[in-house]
Amino acid sequence: MPFGYDWRLSHRLAARQLGERVARELDRWRAEAGAHYPDRPDDPRVILVCHGTGGLVGRHYLECEGGRETARTLITLGTPQQGLVQAARLLAGQAVPDGAGPDGDVAARLNEALRAWALGLPAIAELLPLFRAVRVEGGTRERVITQRPVPGVPGEAVGQALAFQERFRLACDRNARSGPRPYAVHCLGSVDFPTPEALVLPAGPGGEHLADDLLGPGDGTVPRRSALADWTGTDPMLWTGFRNADLASAPALRDTMRAVRRGLPPGETLAGPEGIVLHFPRDPVAAGRPFVIDLLGHDLPQRDLRTFMWRSGRVREKQPVVFRQYEPDRYRAELEVTPGRWVVEALVDRPKGRDRKDVTVVAV
Repeated sequence: MPFGYDWRLSHRLAARQLGERVARELDRWRAEAGAHYPDRPDDPRVILVCHGTGGLVGRHYLECEGGRETARTLITLGTPQQGLVQAARLLAGQAVPDGAGPDGDVAARLNEALRAWALGLPAIAELLPLFRAVRVEGGTRERVITQRPVPGVPGEAVGQALAFQERFRLACDRNARSGPRPYAVHCLGSVDFPTPEALVLPAGPGGEHLADDLLGPGDGTVPRRSALADWTGTDPMLWTGFRNADLASAPALRDTMRAVRRGLPPGETLAGPEGIVLHFPRDPVAAGRPFVIDLLGHDLPQRDLRTFMWRSGRVREKQPVVFRQYEPDRYRAELEVTPGRWVVEALVDRPKGRDRKDVTVVAV
């Protein structure tokens, strides 16, 4: 069953709403199970599949809102377990890169508007990074945001983030003393894509302009440091070759869901012998400039790989795309097309697989 929530509000409020929804659905399922399966070995329980910040909602419901006994499994997909540096940039009023000239004035006004908007959203404050995500320009020592405040980020917002994480940690410790966790945890993440993992503060006194973020391994949105679910006391991580947005796609989830439903341990990677996934630029690309797309899959040339592209709405005009292998199970193509929305499709046999993505090309 889908569960939608207002991502702008506190994750704690969404967790309570999730609990209410789960209670209603479990009552209904138990009534139906009792009628059709009177000799069932146990009562129905839920499997929570949560993408992005939905994982914060799911774990908070289980540990802080009395949901532990209602769940069989928690699966998180690209969840920022310990926050995002992007949230700090947003609250600091420096989410959009600025520069000199008219474009700089536009960026400054946009940053001001974004900051004013974000200051009223509890969810953004709760996403402030609480891992070592702050570094001073020219230095190597990394600190947490409580040790080295970020210019423009209100102390009240930092307090909200600390309170949110502290309540969750205390609940986990309290629940652990009462016995083993009654549900399994599997966390899907990636370390294959450059991802912001640290803010760089100015070295001189009085400076407030942040330098470019330091990049590290991650899924393009959540760095490895924040993806780690150390609250489980185990190692629930399943590292994949997918971007954050792709983690919720059928190829990314399929193997894990099959294993969970069969009561088997999921594998270390979701690509498997059948997976095939295209990776596209997240943002629109400029016409007249080449851009790169990647293809992930096992033994693709021997599986009759076919790749095509066409302008959206003109599938009859499809043309082949040439991918070249650059690492084991990884292929890359460089494209340059005219403005519009373009579709790329990859197909293989033995076993059959397919993925299709689109990219927007804009005139500059």
